Order: sequence, then structure tokens, then C-alpha cells
Amino acid sequence: MDHRLKRSEDFDRVFKNGKRVYAKSIMMLYIKANCLKIGYSVSKKHGKAVKRNEIKRKLRAAVREVFENIKGNYYIVLLPKVKENYDFHEYLADVKYLFKKENMTDADK
Repeated sequence: MDHRLKRSEDFDRVFKNGKRVYAKSIMMLYIKANCLKIGYSVSKKHGKAVKRNEIKRKLRAAVREVFENIKGNYYIVLLPKVKENYDFHEYLADVKYLFKKENMTDADK
């Protein structure tokens, strides 16, 4: 099963109706859905394509660390904040914080 949010209609639904949650380096939008799908939105404000793809790779790696612990079905979109440096460990800490804050992960893991 592919867990990527790809369709523009799904992104539009999350942007229009989703709940927004903020961390230091990431904003997360999510809505309840019938399956778990995660998308990433990195705007041109972050830089050229090489930089945007690097940011998405770091976000995907951070989500991969906590993916097995996510409970429930959501459409999730992660948006990084514009910064000078983008650090994987900061993304990992913020992803864990956001999922825990919204009670989306198992508490014991």
C-alpha cells in the first residue's frame, strides 16, 4: 500500500478543511480519512528544486522514523518553515512532537 498523498484534490481538501498544528520548524495540516496518507508541500520560497528536494528527503526520513507508531487514518500534509539551514534532527524532533501533541501515535513507543 502506498502511503503518499498525491492527488491535488486531496491536498486541496486538507488545505481547506484541515486542522493546523505548529512546531518550531514545521506546520502540519491533517483531516480524518479512510486511510493514512502523508504529503509534503515545499514552496519556491525555500529555494531552487535541488534545495526543495533535499528538504522533502529530510522530512520523509523523519516521518519514516515514526510512521509505524501512527495510529488512526488521516490525510497529513507537512509544510516546512523557511529557514537558513534545514536539519534532519530538528525535523525528527518536531514530527515526533506534532504527532504526540495531536495524540496520533502510541504513547508507549
